Amino acid sequence: MTLVIGTDEAGYGPNLGPLVVAASAWRVAGDPAAVEGRLEDAAVAAAGVDGPLWGDSKRIYRAGAGLGALEEGVLAAAALAGGAVPADWPALAELLGVAAVASAGPPERDLLAALTLPRQRRDPDCRQRAAGLAGRLGSLGVSLEALRCRVVQPREFNDLLDRGLNKSDVLSECTLDLAAALAARESNLPGAAADDPVLVWCDRHGGRRRYAPLLSRAFAAPLVRVIEETADRSAYDLSGRDCRIEFCVGGESRLPVALASMTAKYVRELAMHAFNEFWAARQPGLAPTAGYPVDATRWRCEAGETVTGAGCDWHEVWRRA
Repeated sequence: MTLVIGTDEAGYGPNLGPLVVAASAWRVAGDPAAVEGRLEDAAVAAAGVDGPLWGDSKRIYRAGAGLGALEEGVLAAAALAGGAVPADWPALAELLGVAAVASAGPPERDLLAALTLPRQRRDPDCRQRAAGLAGRLGSLGVSLEALRCRVVQPREFNDLLDRGLNKSDVLSECTLDLAAALAARESNLPGAAADDPVLVWCDRHGGRRRYAPLLSRAFAAPLVRVIEETADRSAYDLSGRDCRIEFCVGGESRLPVALASMTAKYVRELAMHAFNEFWAARQPGLAPTAGYPVDATRWRCEAGETVTGAGCDWHEVWRRA
């Protein structure tokens, strides 16, 4: 068996709302050479009459088109990995390993905690989709083992910048820490063989080409062998273990990365729903925002007095570049 972990993010560019990094872990029968084909077949097997269930989040979800398709894909995956469709945000957060938001969390934390799920799809639809998928994936020698997320709220993001990291460093550290923890967990579960090969697939982190020092830190690997570092792909082997890690442009074409992309996007959309609901209740008529720079600037101008009047520190609302 081969353990395959895919990672991706949502919210790297915005000034408002969290950065969300997600990972999906799969077990695939056979050695690494067989993985690509089996996972491609799995993506086809998961598709329905309405199109793919899992794919690049930018294709599955478009602003204004509704959350339904994205939600069905993520919650069906959650049911496969966790045994049930999460009924609310706390249940989803527990499945994803997202730490409970502390009292020092974002102002909208209580609204996020109160969200019930699904928002646009029906629980039975997601559950039935997952039930049908389990058999089809199993016949291909593929199983979805886990979904995980790391949610970096504005205050934490800004604190990391104050520590001397740049935005790309924050993304890379959060991604690789999440992948390393998931690889260690899955490799130590009952039934896993210590010598099972591990593949970690990541979408390229901005324009970064060189990841060896970051990999050495996250995976506690004293030696990281560079396979290639080109404009399209950076690939590495870890010393002392059968583990290859790749960062590719267009990585969302691979199923594990695509599902991570969808999960990150879904979690961020839930967070932004709570964010917009919180501030609209304090300033009726305030237009919602997705948090990206141009519209975030508009939102900050319109909501500035409200944020200040609510006693909020901009450090916990506005993410610096």
